Amino acid sequence: MAKRRVLVKFSGEALAGEGGYGVDTSILKFIAEEIKQLVDNGVEVGVVIGGGNIIRGVTAAKDGIIKRTSGDYMGMLATVINAVAMQEALEYLGMRVRVQSAIKMEQICETFIVRRAVRHLEKGRIVIFAAGTGNPFFTTDTAATLRAIEIGADMIIKATKVDGVYDKDPAKYPDAKKLPTLTYDEALADNIKVMDDTSIALAKENRLPIVVCDMFKKGNLLAIMQGDYEKCSIVK
Repeated sequence: MAKRRVLVKFSGEALAGEGGYGVDTSILKFIAEEIKQLVDNGVEVGVVIGGGNIIRGVTAAKDGIIKRTSGDYMGMLATVINAVAMQEALEYLGMRVRVQSAIKMEQICETFIVRRAVRHLEKGRIVIFAAGTGNPFFTTDTAATLRAIEIGADMIIKATKVDGVYDKDPAKYPDAKKLPTLTYDEALADNIKVMDDTSIALAKENRLPIVVCDMFKKGNLLAIMQGDYEKCSIVK
């Protein structure tokens, strides 16, 4: 195994399944099984999950009734809900898990402390990082990149609904072309949607590879950690 520590970023929307809202436990179980496969093969795993299946700060604040800062805090709380759900699914499969939140909520989870997070990983525990960065105006993509750098991850895997990065939206344009490899600067182009600009710039500065893959392709995460990038795109 060439790579030993990874941060996996899942979108919250994907957890909702066809219902479009909330948490589909069958999807939750599938993701947990994919993460378990990594741990069983000696990989140390950190996880970040978005909150879009419950609420997004930008959407909540779009008509001005709710302030953007409050909307973003609501989104952070949504990620904590998803983190607790994922913790339950992983523990159901016999995994050892810790949730660390950027916002203190001792009755539910630990507060994020990077040294404690690293120690958990070294002991074979999965660490789920919740509540984003703890600050409004920063996405969970940026939070995932930041946590990946802080814990010294070998790469960040963004697990999405598509099998990589395309030159335009493949859902709208049948002639969209997949881009197997991109530079950080290419990933910052307006028509390329990998992660938000802040997270890509942060990854570039710290030379952190970003791999984009289909989260619903069984065995994809382990294949990537074993060096197989055929079914994904990589930014480096």
